[in-house]
Amino acid sequence: MKRNNLIVALILLIFFVISFLTNILGPIIPDIIDSFTLSIGLAGFLPFSFFVAYGVMSIPSGILVEKYKEKKMLVVAFFMAFMGALFFAVIPSFPIALSSLFVIGIGMAMLQVVINPLLRTAGGEEHFAFNSVMAQLAFGAASFLSPLLYSYLVTNMHTDDSSLLITTLNNLVPESLKWVSLYWVFAVISFIMIIIVYLAKFPKVELKEDEKIDVGVSFKELLADKVVMLYFLGIFSYVGTEQGIANWISKFLQTYHGVDPATTGASVISYFWGLLTIGCLLGLILLKFIDSRKVLVGFTSGAIIALLVALFGTEQMAIIAFPLTGFFASVMWSIIFSLALNSVSKHHGTFSGILCTGIAGGAVVPLIVGGIAELVGLRFAMLFLLISLGYILSIGIWAKPLVNNATISSFKDIFK
Repeated sequence: MKRNNLIVALILLIFFVISFLTNILGPIIPDIIDSFTLSIGLAGFLPFSFFVAYGVMSIPSGILVEKYKEKKMLVVAFFMAFMGALFFAVIPSFPIALSSLFVIGIGMAMLQVVINPLLRTAGGEEHFAFNSVMAQLAFGAASFLSPLLYSYLVTNMHTDDSSLLITTLNNLVPESLKWVSLYWVFAVISFIMIIIVYLAKFPKVELKEDEKIDVGVSFKELLADKVVMLYFLGIFSYVGTEQGIANWISKFLQTYHGVDPATTGASVISYFWGLLTIGCLLGLILLKFIDSRKVLVGFTSGAIIALLVALFGTEQMAIIAFPLTGFFASVMWSIIFSLALNSVSKHHGTFSGILCTGIAGGAVVPLIVGGIAELVGLRFAMLFLLISLGYILSIGIWAKPLVNNATISSFKDIFK
């Protein structure tokens, strides 16, 4: 099929928007806690409401996209995001936050399922690996920028700033809830994406047999396979770790070091995502020379050390070490996912659907951390992440894929 660069560009934009809307919870959690007078335990339900949607919607989305096709699914997904963000912006309260985040999460889960096969078709199979890396860069760039937007908005609203954006938001958002301005921005972005997707002409996507999700025999067969469940726990542990760190960084720095969440706290989270993106690029290079299991063990060990330094070091050490945990986490998703798919010989589409439900780890782990923090404080509660990191480390030890990642064993191999 002929490449469609406009659709490829649209998909990269969608990756950017997904990340922009998804990874903002960490920076604003301290503000939400203060605005609604929440305990840390209750605050843990915010990421839970968002990421549990992935567990609910990942497999159904794979079935729906075969029936209703990509364009309709993308429009519906962005409409869900628009309604969730608008509802939260208009009626900012804790109960509304939980329901709105769940609705937005459903939209994001639908988007994730649609765009990867679409990227393969629109960009050409031979360019899929390159385009996937570009998509991750777009995803990382948005994760880096969204905390900076939050910082800009809350520090400039209801001040002498007379720019059009700030003036408009000043009329919509009370001074005591400046952070709500983000959800007005998200609603506008989602609405614009609805229009863009509606006007775009999409190619016909023919899912390969191995990309389709079958909830019948193959689903039951995979669920009965111990290896499948072990890798599901791997994805569950990774997303739980990623969100368990990102969602609590700002609150930790505020609690133990008196750091302002709107400035330094937001910057630290921004650098967490920025280094995670840079780490992805380094990981791509390392995987050309080193077995993926060894890379996983090395990077996970680095993440464990960085987390301990962040939790028990000085303020300056924490400000540096927390972003470093993002750098070391960078390769985990891709390595675990590839090891998983390379460890079974068939039903890869259904297996991918099962693995994607593991994104619900982003709902459970931050909630557990918040619950433990009620009893022993956030510092010791975040030690729970050593369990999920320890499990990820173990994958690098016990994994026995049917196919190992190709590595360059000599200088001559570079030119093969």
